[in-house]
Amino acid sequence: MTYAAPPTTRPAAAPAPRNRRAGGVGLLVLLGALTAVGPLSLDMYLPAFPAMTRDLGTDQAQIQLSLTTCLVGLALGQLVTGPLSDRWGRRGPVLAGMIAYALLSLACAAVPDATALAAARLGQGFAGGMGVVVARAVVRDLFAGRAAAKYFSRLTLVFGVAPVAAPGVGSLVLRFGSWRTVFVTLAVIGALLAVAVARWLPETLPAHRRTTAGAAGTLRAMRSLFADRVYLGYALTQALAFAGLFAYISGSSFVFQDVFGVSGTAFSLIFGLNALALVGLGQANARLLDRSGPRPLLIGALAAGAVAAAGVLAGALLGSVLLVAVALFAFVGSLGMVTPNSTALGLDRHAHHAGTAAALMGGVQSVVGALAAPLVGLGGEGSALPMAGVLAAAAALSVLAVLTLTRPAR
Repeated sequence: MTYAAPPTTRPAAAPAPRNRRAGGVGLLVLLGALTAVGPLSLDMYLPAFPAMTRDLGTDQAQIQLSLTTCLVGLALGQLVTGPLSDRWGRRGPVLAGMIAYALLSLACAAVPDATALAAARLGQGFAGGMGVVVARAVVRDLFAGRAAAKYFSRLTLVFGVAPVAAPGVGSLVLRFGSWRTVFVTLAVIGALLAVAVARWLPETLPAHRRTTAGAAGTLRAMRSLFADRVYLGYALTQALAFAGLFAYISGSSFVFQDVFGVSGTAFSLIFGLNALALVGLGQANARLLDRSGPRPLLIGALAAGAVAAAGVLAGALLGSVLLVAVALFAFVGSLGMVTPNSTALGLDRHAHHAGTAAALMGGVQSVVGALAAPLVGLGGEGSALPMAGVLAAAAALSVLAVLTLTRPAR
């Protein structure tokens, strides 16, 4: 089977869901849960960072490295699994990924030191990425254009619960066990998702729509993606916005608890409120798409995020925990409109190899995001400026990327 026409042509419409179950609430919840594996893996153990630093006899930078390796694993898992799902279908790869995720989460719980933790998190991230990329590809199998953007927006209602609940769940687990128990909990979640996939995930890529070109076909698809400036622009825009989010994720625990003296419970509340802002703006985005296209909404959200990021930087310079908290609330909320619109705009250009396109987009996002954590860590401890500086720079670059790279050719 050959791949689609060049991306300059009008994207082919996705087929309508074959039945109500295929496009219904059940699938929405399951895809949202699979996508939530990423934020769960990244966020649930954040309240345990200080305890892990003491227990493993290491420093802040080494613990943040485990975030970076998990993100690298997420990138590799998506890059490998996306093309495989275009060839073999969606169900098999994601089922294997969730089983592996459960086992590797147990490995994270048993590590003896920070080096082993970083290695185990790489594998855990790889397995989690297998589910994330397939979830995106399934949406593109079923929907196109504004319909896809709306569906991605609705997904934020489901996977947005993960960052809301994850730090709180992590804090609750820490009341009854150590940080290792957090990873045991993630293993249980992975096992439950494996069961759910086996029972309820429909195959959305029928045999006649799969590629049979093997490695050569995957390379051709990758070449077409790298040759598409607009697609790469949306991928980079999303990745830079995500880098700002990851600077917040990797640094906020230390900033609020160590720099500003906020309690672990209060930090979990702040983190949850910010995630609620993301969910709320995601749902608002679905309604706004009835009146506007995804590109104007994306640009507006990125501009608002850049202003909020400047507020975070100002709060860090002034030493104001209130200004930092309020500005972060606005910044994280803006991402509820960035992710669904940029994902839909990028994937819409490559409908016939959606798995590969979703893989590259997710891989770029994870790799660029992975650079944020060490940058925050290298900035030193005892100040909010490293987190705020990386976040503000990423937000400004995301605006620059969308305005320059994604402009349609005249």
